[in-house]
Amino acid sequence: MSDTRSQRERMLAGDLYIAGDPELARESRRAAELVRAYNLSPRDRATRSSILAELLGSFGEDSEIRPPFYCDYGYQTYIGARTFLNFGVVALDVARITIGDDVQIGPRVQLLTPTHPVDAELRRAKWEAAEPIAIGDNVWLGGGVIVCPGVTIGDDTVVGAGAVVTRDLPSGVVAAGVPARVVREIQPISRATPKPE
Repeated sequence: MSDTRSQRERMLAGDLYIAGDPELARESRRAAELVRAYNLSPRDRATRSSILAELLGSFGEDSEIRPPFYCDYGYQTYIGARTFLNFGVVALDVARITIGDDVQIGPRVQLLTPTHPVDAELRRAKWEAAEPIAIGDNVWLGGGVIVCPGVTIGDDTVVGAGAVVTRDLPSGVVAAGVPARVVREIQPISRATPKPE
C-alpha cells in the first residue's frame, strides 16, 4: 500500500520527505519573511514579541532572542520562560526543538534537526528527514556549540564553547569537546548561611 500522507505530514512524523514540496516551500518562505522582519525590527520589545509569537511554536515570558536569529519553519521551535538566545543562533527546526526555562544560549549556536540519507541515490532524489532536539531547564550552551539531530540535553548541564553534541547529555554535568564528552558532574552549591564569628 502506498503512503498517501503529504510531504508535510511525513516531515512532522520524522519520516523521509521531500523538502522542495510546494506546501513546505510556502511555510519556509513565510518563516523567512518573519525572520527577516524580526532581524530588522527596532529594539522594541512589544514589536519583537509580536513577531516571535507569530513565528514560533511558543515563546516564554521574559525570554529574549538577540537578532540575527535564523530558523527553517519557526512553528517547530518551543522556547520556555526566562530563556536567552544570543546573537546568530540557528535553529533548523525541521523536527521539533524544545528549549526549557532559564536556558542561556551563546552566540552562533546551531541547533540542527535535519538528517540526510547515507544512501547516495536517496540523497540524489532529495529525500531527507529530521530528529528532534530537547534542551532541559537551566542549561548553558557556550558560544559556537553545535547540537546534532536527536540530542537531548538534561537540566542544569553546561556545554563548553565550540563543542559538538552528537549524543544525549545527562542532567547536571559539564561537557566539552568534539564530540562533546562529560568532563565532570556539577556539585550543588551549599545554600547554608555562614555563621557569624
